[in-house]
Parts: sequence; C-alpha cells; structure tokens
Amino acid sequence: MAAKAVMLHAAFLAAAFVAAPAVAQTNDPNLSQKQIDCLNGKTAAGANCDKDGGGRNDGGKPGAGTTTGGGAVFLPALIVDLFPNPPAGPAAPTPNPPNGTSPPAGPANTPTPAPAPSGPVTPPTGLNVAAPPRAVSGEFVPDEVLVTVSGDAAAVQQIANSFGLQVRSERQSRLLGTTLVRYGIPDGRPVGVVLAQLAADGRTQRREPNHIYSLQQAAGIVNYAFDRIALDSKQASGENVRVAVIDTGIDDTNPALKGVIADQFDAMPNVPIEKRDHGTSVDGLIAGVGALEGMAPGARIFHARAFEGGKSTMDVILSALDWAAEQDVRIINMSFVGPKNDLLGTACRNARALGMVLVAAAGNNGPKAPYGYPAAFDGVIAVTATDAKDGLMPQANRGPYVFISAPGVEMVAPSGAGSDVVTGTSFAAAIVSGAIANLIHTAPDRSADDIEKALATTAKDLGPKGRDNDFGYGLLDIKAAGAAKE
Repeated sequence: MAAKAVMLHAAFLAAAFVAAPAVAQTNDPNLSQKQIDCLNGKTAAGANCDKDGGGRNDGGKPGAGTTTGGGAVFLPALIVDLFPNPPAGPAAPTPNPPNGTSPPAGPANTPTPAPAPSGPVTPPTGLNVAAPPRAVSGEFVPDEVLVTVSGDAAAVQQIANSFGLQVRSERQSRLLGTTLVRYGIPDGRPVGVVLAQLAADGRTQRREPNHIYSLQQAAGIVNYAFDRIALDSKQASGENVRVAVIDTGIDDTNPALKGVIADQFDAMPNVPIEKRDHGTSVDGLIAGVGALEGMAPGARIFHARAFEGGKSTMDVILSALDWAAEQDVRIINMSFVGPKNDLLGTACRNARALGMVLVAAAGNNGPKAPYGYPAAFDGVIAVTATDAKDGLMPQANRGPYVFISAPGVEMVAPSGAGSDVVTGTSFAAAIVSGAIANLIHTAPDRSADDIEKALATTAKDLGPKGRDNDFGYGLLDIKAAGAAKE
C-alpha cells in the first residue's frame, strides 16, 4: 500500500508539471465584474465557478497568453498556475521538500529525520477529535499537514504511528524555534479532521495546513519608478546592504545581475528549475546594474529559490525564510501571496523581532479578494502597485492591511537573459525593498520600526484623505522618508 501511495504521489507531481491546465494571472481590463467575482469566490473545498476556467482566490485568472493593447506584453510562462484547486478525490501534488536541515537557533542538536513507515500505514480506530474540525480556507496540499513538535525524532515518529500518518520531512526551524514536521495523510482523511485529531497530543504545539502560495505578477516603458518615488538615480545606493529575496530561480548570467548576487539557496532542490524570469526581475529591480539599474545598486542579494511554475508550499517557504535569517539580512522581499497560516505569521513576527524589515506584495487578485498573506501580517509592509500617473493597478487587492503604494505597472525589468515589461504588486514590493535599502545605506542603525514609521508619515497621500484600503498611506516618497527624524 505504501509503495502504491508513493507511485500515486509521483504520478500526481508529474501530472502537475505536464498536464495541469494553464491558468494565468492577468491584469486584463476586459474582464467583466462577474468574472472577477468568480475568480475570487473559490476555495480549496469549493467547486469551479464555471466550466470555462473559473477562478480561485489564490490569484489564478483566465486569459493567459493574451495581450491588452497599448503595447503591454503578457508573460504566461511566469504565471502559469501548476497547482489548481484539487477536485474531490486524489491528492494534489506538492513540491519536493528541501533536502537539508537548517541549524537550530539554540544549542539543541538538529533531530535526525525519521524514516517513513516501511509497511502499510493504517490509522488507529477510535481517534478522538480533540477540537472541532477546521474549515480550511485557501489552497492547500490536501494530503499533508505541518506540525511543530516538542520532542525528538522518536516523538515525531510516535505521533505518526499514533495518528496513522507518514513523516515526509522533518527539520529544526530557526524562526519557529522548534521542530517542524510535514506529515502525510495516506488514507484520505480531510486535513481539518487530522488537525483536530492531532490537538489531542500535547507534543504537537502548532498544527496547520500546508498552504500553497502564488507569485504576484500580472502581465505587462522605461522604468519611471525613480521619478515617482523621489529617488535620484545618480545618488541611489544600497551598497553592502544585505537583502534576501524569496522567489523563483534566477538567471544570474543576466548582465543586470553581474556582481549583485551574494549567495543562493535552493529550498526545493528536487524540482528542476524551469522558470527564472520572475526572480530575475525582482532582483534586478532591487539592485540591478548597468542599463537596467535597480533602486539600490550595490546591495547584496541573498536569493532563495522557493517557487516553480509560480507556486510554492508553506514548508518550502519556511525553509527559505530560515536560510534568509541565517544570512543576517536587513530586508526580506516576499513577492508572493497565499492564505493566512499561523506558522508563517510566527516566522514573520520573529524575523521582525530580529530587526529585519519585511516587505511583501499585497496581491493581484482584485478588489474583492481576501487578504493576501504574508502582506497582511502585522509588522510586514504590504505594497500595492501604481502606474506612471499614480493610478492604482485595477487588479490590486484592497483592504486595511495595504500599507504603501509604489510603481509596479508596465515597467522594464531584467527577465531571463534579457528584459521585459512587467506588471504586478510583486514588482512594486521590489521597488520598496530597494528604496528601503537606500535608507539603511544612509543610516545603518535605523530600526525597522523607525523605517516603517518614516514611510507612513512621509508618503504622498492618494485617494481619500489619510490611510485608505486602496493606496494605504499613499505613494512612497523615499527622499522625504530619508529626511524624516527618528
């Protein structure tokens, strides 16, 4: 039975990368309101909104591979959704887990990963549901749960045996400060039920779905960002400021990234790298050199590859975050969006407590979309995208969590081995990360709290007076933020 489960998992993973429907995010102004509402109305437990590629609340949208006029170029290769909401039945695929383990935060030794059971895994009868089964929102891997465990490798395996689960990966998380285990559910029990059952074991501290997150690019001349955020391109510098980027793989042969990448980490080494454009664009907008100069030339980019086909899972992202924290970076750029997950919230909170400035894309899923995370967590600077005339990108998420606006519509950026026109809150977030690197370069002792306050108090107000759900505090003004007193 175990061998059959492994074969099925491999078959689903292969199917995801070969036969999954191409559902791309788009900024297509021709979408009707009904289509937008449909796109934002589906959950992992729901049915398709229609038979023509109905949407999801993770950002997938119809219209991939189209163009809209005005010279905009769509890049479906960057935004193909390889992880559609799974129908009832077989488990959806998940990227392979990272091979290594992150060093522990304290003196405790990293536990040795426990092997998966060699025989059939049968859930014990009479398992108690210690809490009400959870209604899980957002897209998630339907046959896995993430659990932080108090105990050693033996305890991890005992929990697996007690609840009829498989240990698929195990590592010590620096930012969570404990052992993180990815358990497989081989018998088809709903994730919400398993989470409720695990609550009966006091050794399980936190229990969460393995949520799936999406890169936030809408499709797409000259980079107008310097002018709009009041940053003199001749004086811009992030020299020696350490910036972590969690994204796709990159093309480090692109001339715009020459000498920019300080180190790289692959959080999903068993998944071949096929797409490098999104990460290349984000890194280039932050610290690119040459003809495609970024906001903070001289900054040192620590790049973690955690996405393929525009998708990643919670355990992979947490591995990338732990690696970033170990590099002593000052800024972490997260140009992706997914559901609320307590493990991600804890990691972000602890990273902020270590003095890191966290910048995230607010999301491209439309004005009626649910909050996008990690952007909506406290202590994370949520960035929305504006155009060359300070107008809001129509497909931007809205809500009180939106913190600040920055250019992100139809900008030229490095892409693969060349360049392309890009649009999305992903790239607005990169602009803000680069701008913050300028502040830190000028005043290295400036705290994350002070930087956040300066951005809020000096932003150019857009829309209704004061902070609003569309533009946040307004358009980034880095010159004024640099002059603001602590």
